[in-house]
Amino acid sequence: MDLKLRGKRALVTGSSRGIGRAIALSLADLKVDVAINYLRNRTRAEETASEIRARGVCALVLKGNVANPDHVSRLFDRIDEEWGGLEILVSNAASGVLKPASELTLKHFDWAMHINAAALLPLIQNFEGLSSQGEKSLVAVSSLGAIRAIPNYTAVGASKAALESMVRHLAAEYASEGIRINAVSAGTVDTDALLHFPNRESLLEEARNRTPVGRLLVPQDVANTVIYLCTPFASMIHGQTLVVDGGYSILA
Repeated sequence: MDLKLRGKRALVTGSSRGIGRAIALSLADLKVDVAINYLRNRTRAEETASEIRARGVCALVLKGNVANPDHVSRLFDRIDEEWGGLEILVSNAASGVLKPASELTLKHFDWAMHINAAALLPLIQNFEGLSSQGEKSLVAVSSLGAIRAIPNYTAVGASKAALESMVRHLAAEYASEGIRINAVSAGTVDTDALLHFPNRESLLEEARNRTPVGRLLVPQDVANTVIYLCTPFASMIHGQTLVVDGGYSILA
């Protein structure tokens, strides 16, 4: 099936591993040029870029912290210099402190809010300024912690809730400018990020037991939904958060 993405250009933040990497490779499979953004591990970013190029499309490797507006501006300047425009932006980079609320400080809280939610502002502002071939699509990656209580997830969960609220407000503002903005909320995915959870094993076990489809999510499950939201087939979906969790959240 032709998803009508061939020849488009995309930036996927935090795309050297995990869900971001799956999204980047899925876009490349559909003949989309992909800019890989990373912060620390250049080796992994270069490996992902090599896999993208092996699919017959272009790849850029861009270091930058999306929580720093100057870094974001440089990312988009480089894309403009190399490609002259951008049609797809996937805001996937995330961070945060996983501690009980009794151990959190405002510094921890501000950090999670800044990188997981506030970073969307400079991203959309720079994305708006680039030329494109037709409609633009921005997809932000969220998590079920935005609407459900998860142990040690207070700061990150609040930042994801803020992210989803921003998606709704930005979608209303930018729809008339030809930018479609949505979010994908992922259930439990066993990626490197989960290694930082002190209760990782119990989270995985609960997810396995509660998920109606009988298995955990994998990064590709999330990537598939992100891809759909980038296609013209989703042209009338604006400001929504699509949940991808195998049915986990529908159970009482």
